[in-house]
Amino acid sequence: MREGHEGTTSAASFDAVAEIYARSRPSYPQESVDWLLDGDPAVVVDVGAGTGLFTRLLRDGIRTVIAVEPSAPMREELRAAIPDVEAVQGAGERMPLRDASADLAVFAQAWHWVDVPAASAEVARVLRPGGRLGLVWNLRDERVEWVRALGVAMRADGDHFRGTVEDPGIGHPFGTPERSFVPWVRRCTQEEIIADVRSRSYFALLTAAQQDHVAAAVEAVLQAHALTSGGRVIELPYVTASYRYTRP
Repeated sequence: MREGHEGTTSAASFDAVAEIYARSRPSYPQESVDWLLDGDPAVVVDVGAGTGLFTRLLRDGIRTVIAVEPSAPMREELRAAIPDVEAVQGAGERMPLRDASADLAVFAQAWHWVDVPAASAEVARVLRPGGRLGLVWNLRDERVEWVRALGVAMRADGDHFRGTVEDPGIGHPFGTPERSFVPWVRRCTQEEIIADVRSRSYFALLTAAQQDHVAAAVEAVLQAHALTSGGRVIELPYVTASYRYTRP
């Protein structure tokens, strides 16, 4: 469940793709959101919130939602989209929040960026005893042949599902997680899939020629398969993997 590519990816590269990220990345199934929010937490922190794709799903008009994001361009996109949510600068390893001040800390497509021991300890500091850490990833379902070919063309690394997936790395004081895997389908266009590829941090680090090559390879895959060619709406299968950890 990594988005890196050959060790060259830097989280800072998201600064350059904040706008396209906000409009091209998929949302999350409501079933996964409800599972992570089980117990009706009053204060929820969305860490590595990016442009707020998951943050907006946490709001109910009653609970307090705080977005923590290190990238200034990403925070600007989030504030423009959901101005009623407090967005603060910070990261999983360092949050500007009081001790024992949150009931749930969520990392959506973000835990793979953290220093695991440091982030685990920081989340434990911010959570109240009995509070939860939630991790969630959208994974392309590469049990489907054309989706696996798409992943190869994208040069993607790790954000796929092939029937099994390892638990995320986690540190003290968290133990074994509860797990949820939700299959669903994103209805999208070829242009939206290519925009999704262009929103990725590793893509921003490629040369212009390399970017053109990747985009052309993705387009070729989509044109080659009966389910994705001819300008039709594409049904891209995903599995959303979620994990819940309880703070002792």
